[in-house]
Amino acid sequence: MRARDYVLGVISDTHGLLRPEALSVLHGSDLIIHAGDVGKLEVVDRLGEVAPTHVVRGNIDKGSWAAALPVTELVEVGEHRFFVLHDISQLDVDPEAAGFAAVVFGHSHRPSIERRGGVLFLNPGSAGPRRFKLPVTVARVKTSGRRMRADIVELHV
Repeated sequence: MRARDYVLGVISDTHGLLRPEALSVLHGSDLIIHAGDVGKLEVVDRLGEVAPTHVVRGNIDKGSWAAALPVTELVEVGEHRFFVLHDISQLDVDPEAAGFAAVVFGHSHRPSIERRGGVLFLNPGSAGPRRFKLPVTVARVKTSGRRMRADIVELHV
């Protein structure tokens, strides 16, 4: 994508449930990243109707449709490179040395935004079935040139 301002929708751990509230937040995104544990191909198809979508395979994603999903993906948006994987414990590269602006992951169902060195680490949390007392969330990332801002959006479900 060329240099301009972008809005990215970031979602994870839908486990086959794509809530209308999540779609509402993702509407208007230039691009969507799903960080795995999709659950059903229909989730990918529906997200693709909202915006171009990049999806990685999570540990619950099984079957031929899921086998086609990459385990990791590098998504370039403007001047930023987003490295996407499901389980952060499987990160086997130094993101800063690799020139990544952000690492996007899921798996824990716990939303978080953290800076480590010059790299943003973003877990959008879980947008699928509620787990324990964790919030149901997605994230939005806005980029403008070299600047980038991430926010967690809690879905009131």
